[in-house]
Amino acid sequence: MSSNALSLETQLNTARETPLFYKVFALAGAGMILDAADVYMASAINSTMIAQKFASISQGSLFLSGGFLGLFLGSLLAGYIGDFYGRKKSYQFNLLLFGAFTLLSAFAPNIITLIIFRFIAAIGLGAEIVTGYAVVNEFAPIKRRGHWSGMTAIVANTGAPIALLIATFAIPQFGWRAMFIIMGSLALLLYLLRRHFPESPRWLLSQGRQDEANDIIKQLTERGLYDEDEFNDNHEPTSHISFAKGLFIAIVAVSATLLCQYTFTSWVPTLLLNQGINIVSSIGFSAIMMLGAPIGSAIGALLVDRAGRKKVILSAFAATAILGIAYAYERTTAGILINGFLLTVTLYILVATVVSVYNNELFETSHRFRGAGISNGISKLLNVLMPTVVAFMITQVSPAFIFYGIAAMAIIAAIIIGLWGPETDQKAIK
Repeated sequence: MSSNALSLETQLNTARETPLFYKVFALAGAGMILDAADVYMASAINSTMIAQKFASISQGSLFLSGGFLGLFLGSLLAGYIGDFYGRKKSYQFNLLLFGAFTLLSAFAPNIITLIIFRFIAAIGLGAEIVTGYAVVNEFAPIKRRGHWSGMTAIVANTGAPIALLIATFAIPQFGWRAMFIIMGSLALLLYLLRRHFPESPRWLLSQGRQDEANDIIKQLTERGLYDEDEFNDNHEPTSHISFAKGLFIAIVAVSATLLCQYTFTSWVPTLLLNQGINIVSSIGFSAIMMLGAPIGSAIGALLVDRAGRKKVILSAFAATAILGIAYAYERTTAGILINGFLLTVTLYILVATVVSVYNNELFETSHRFRGAGISNGISKLLNVLMPTVVAFMITQVSPAFIFYGIAAMAIIAAIIIGLWGPETDQKAIK
């Protein structure tokens, strides 16, 4: 890297929060809310379509599976577009695709057409989690990078209750098609707001486009809001590891995090019913447990820069394993509620540290989007298979084995990250 490019990167690393950074964070956060909201929107729409005979149960399953497959492909596609053609193009392309085909879904004449539209829309949505976290990661200053990436996770987790509230009002009043109109319109509005979204200066520097990078870095360091004295020996570049090794660690970390999180939060009502708790109480218990999601995300965002990535991640995986095994043996109402709440907290500490921070820091700028896209994509693909495994455990073996599985995945991930994962805290990302 030339001395000029190195100077620009130093300014970027030591920049403090400016209006441009807050703009980037707000636009990225808005996209992440849409990403989280869409999952719950699809579930609400699916149950309503089946109840109204627009779709059979098997067709409804295809509707959901088509969405998951689209998310998988979108994650991979976003990685390659972002690395080869720029973050901005990837960021805009995905929203246009998602918004347009979600809006078209509202006018689908039959379930087959709707499944096709849903699949294409989900390709666009699958890019959002890859681009959102990675963009915040690349714009944030080193000392606050973990904090702001964690804050993105907190913002994203507001999407679920927002979607549920909107669906509770809109579907009974206007029908399930209204949800597609609302979500598609919001996505296209965000697309228009992102028209002037800045390109990542780190990506521009990696492409040798120093003049363009300089223009953006000036806005990120306006009024001299950076201090080169802050950039000392403690901010050496992240230890170089090969792309293959980084990808292996990322796949293990992200897949374990999302498999544990998805398995527990998605199946809690069913598991509670299986333990003899009535449906009304099980929904209430689930809601109380899910209060641990924003709390866990906040704890992760608070600790990740202070304690270091690996300490927080390894501690959270260990706590997840212990609480998972303990939950399998809980029989009292209070124990189930408290243990479930604490388990939700630890799971979302992992979401806020592994998915939003560590995953992106394992890769250099030149292939960060591809690495994050592949690891997220594989985790989504595994989550498509997980319901079948969980259903088998509940019906043929024992529900306790679900929590043994959660504990096993957490322990394996902790061992692999502990032995081979680099510490990326307070390190400059190349």
